[in-house]
Amino acid sequence: MSPTLEALAERCAALFPPPAAVQLMDYAKRGFHLDLGVEPGQVVEAARLLDEEGFAIDTITGVDWIKESQFEIVYDYYHPLRGWRVAMRTRVARDNPEVPTINAVFPGANWHERETHDFFGIRFIGHPNLEPLLLPEDADYHPLRKDFVA
Repeated sequence: MSPTLEALAERCAALFPPPAAVQLMDYAKRGFHLDLGVEPGQVVEAARLLDEEGFAIDTITGVDWIKESQFEIVYDYYHPLRGWRVAMRTRVARDNPEVPTINAVFPGANWHERETHDFFGIRFIGHPNLEPLLLPEDADYHPLRKDFVA
């Protein structure tokens, strides 16, 4: 386990070279200590690293960057003993919104990924049950997309 946030940031930077981005943040201003931007194919490896470091998954959500034709998937992690918070982010194309599931690393991600799929239409490849969680079973819409029309 990394003894400091700086050591954790260095470990992340060594495992995820550019274009990945690792940045220490001011918790009082941003609400998290470390910002970790990775490529979609690196989310499982990054989740494993954070699991090894003693982190737990807090939530997963999406952000619709419609003008950039992208979705951002944001994974919020916390360390229950140290109080550290990490925001891990990845971006995918809006026309093919797919990212690997982290369910095998963090089983608690199951419902978060299902909810994100419901609301944004982001597919979590390898998810064991990517069925609607909150929307009706026959829903063919994703209400948190910026182009959603009720």
